[in-house]
Amino acid sequence: MTTATTTEQTTGAGVRGFWRIAFAFAVVMAFSAAPTPLYVLYAQRDGLSSFTITVVFAMYAIGVVLSVFTAGHLSDWVGRRRMVAWALVADLVAGPVFLLPGLASLLVARFISGVSVGMLTATATAYLMELHVKDRPGSGRRRADLVATSANLGGIGLGPLIAGVLAEYAGHPLTVPYLVFEALLAVGLIVTLTAHETVTRRSVPWRPQRVSVPRAALGRYAAAAAVAFSGFAVFGLFTSLTPGFLVGVLGQRSHAVAGLVAFGVFAAAVFAQFALAKASLPVLLRIGLLTLAAGLSVLIAGVWQTSFALFLIGGLITGAGAGAAFKGALTTTITLAEPEARGEALAGLFLAGYLGLAVPVLGLGFAAQHVATRDAVLYFAVLLVALIVAAARPLSRK
Repeated sequence: MTTATTTEQTTGAGVRGFWRIAFAFAVVMAFSAAPTPLYVLYAQRDGLSSFTITVVFAMYAIGVVLSVFTAGHLSDWVGRRRMVAWALVADLVAGPVFLLPGLASLLVARFISGVSVGMLTATATAYLMELHVKDRPGSGRRRADLVATSANLGGIGLGPLIAGVLAEYAGHPLTVPYLVFEALLAVGLIVTLTAHETVTRRSVPWRPQRVSVPRAALGRYAAAAAVAFSGFAVFGLFTSLTPGFLVGVLGQRSHAVAGLVAFGVFAAAVFAQFALAKASLPVLLRIGLLTLAAGLSVLIAGVWQTSFALFLIGGLITGAGAGAAFKGALTTTITLAEPEARGEALAGLFLAGYLGLAVPVLGLGFAAQHVATRDAVLYFAVLLVALIVAAARPLSRK
């Protein structure tokens, strides 16, 4: 059995490597969400229907899922730094494709972006934890868990904000945001290549993703995956509803406002993680799941009453709950996994999460062809609350 082996040589190098990877992680996640406030412009330019936009998002989701399943765990064998660098290179390729006109280019670019995210999330999360442990042995994992989830969710929130503000005020709204992100991705690649590796490379025949956790822990791991699915489903639900709600119901066409609203939900998630940084794992999960369920109720009320205030407040509450719950799920997974299989266990968790991110967008897109959006949202929320309740009990066990 080969365990993850560090090659860090100095404490200073560990500190620098930690924040370099955190930056790269955040940039990739920001780039993945950057098109959110721009879809209205794509629809106008290329004559895309709301259903076609759903298909575009489906391509992103397909890229994520396929990448997690085929490559999300490879950093356990080929090294963390190499996989992070590959993810950044994939996004550097996707950027110019976004600049090409037409639906085909948009579909290809979103697929490549999804592949990048699938390669990165579990890898960067494990990488940050290992850099932290080497730099601060015996200090616990709280700092690494907090930075990893903040880079992940905070990055997703920053992407729409940056893209929305640039689209609204910088001119050339479908060009300038991608040029800015290309520069940030290039910086991320440079600093990643200067970070130290934490895993000894092994020659292992490739196989698809599988989950490796102790048999006795399978119940808790499955519950953690259900929490990740639920949290990301809330993010997907909110971000898919926001552009249409702002334009169709409120007549609000500002790209900056659309980006700011999306950012607010993910910022609430990060804030909750910092606010609960010292909470025990059971308390963190309990608060997160209860807040998540309560926020969904307010969000649904906002949709049914076409109230932007309730919609936004519900989004902020659910965002805070999802952030806390996901951090709890992440910490649970890291605790359960063996060191040599940490990447695989985390890849499985993120696979569940990104399936959750895709389900509401795809489900609402298809459901809108048959029932009113508010009815579809209500049914989805009821199912999600049921899943949250089912996951709560196994995770409450010590």
